[in-house]
Amino acid sequence: QVQLVESGGGLVQPGGSLRLSCEASGDIAGVNVVGWYRQVPGKQRELVAGYLDTGESNYADSVKGRFTISRDTGDNAITSHLQMDSLLFEDTGIYYCYFQRREPLRDYWGQGSQVTVSS
Repeated sequence: QVQLVESGGGLVQPGGSLRLSCEASGDIAGVNVVGWYRQVPGKQRELVAGYLDTGESNYADSVKGRFTISRDTGDNAITSHLQMDSLLFEDTGIYYCYFQRREPLRDYWGQGSQVTVSS
């Protein structure tokens, strides 16, 4: 089994920063970081930052230049971080990390981290 644990959400003022983390442990052979998604009420979950098959990172237009995704693969855990700077009110939402194993195909989601940008 694979366990995903997120951390780092919270309340921040506009212009502030937060760093989200997601750690996968357990049977992580073949598991890869896909990206981070954001969910707001009444809207579909959207990709804010992720990795292409080439290994390059890609970002939603709304977060380019402000968010940075990173990943670290170790023997016993895979970790991804989402550094969020210059936060805006519209960045508020629940953020989910998403990992995947392709053989056999399995999706793994973090439990969600609430990010609230408010003055």
